[in-house]
Amino acid sequence: MSKAIRALGVATLVVLFVFSLAMMGCGGGPNEEQLQLLEETKASALEAEQKLADCEENKAELSDKVAELEKELADVKQEQADVSKRLAAMGN
Repeated sequence: MSKAIRALGVATLVVLFVFSLAMMGCGGGPNEEQLQLLEETKASALEAEQKLADCEENKAELSDKVAELEKELADVKQEQADVSKRLAAMGN
């Protein structure tokens, strides 16, 4: 998911860059429509970058949670093995 958002952000920035180069090459300066398009492109790029940051933060939180749950699972499995050994010892 984050690769898709990152690709969207990069693509948006490339479009913005190409658009700005095209505007520089034109003689009369930008018209209102071009300025509006530029603002929309900037807003889209900023939004994509924010989504990327949010997704990366969420991924880090989930990775921490997975690590915590894996440790808890290992502890429970160890406790289960200990209890099984004690039960086997009591049965003899």
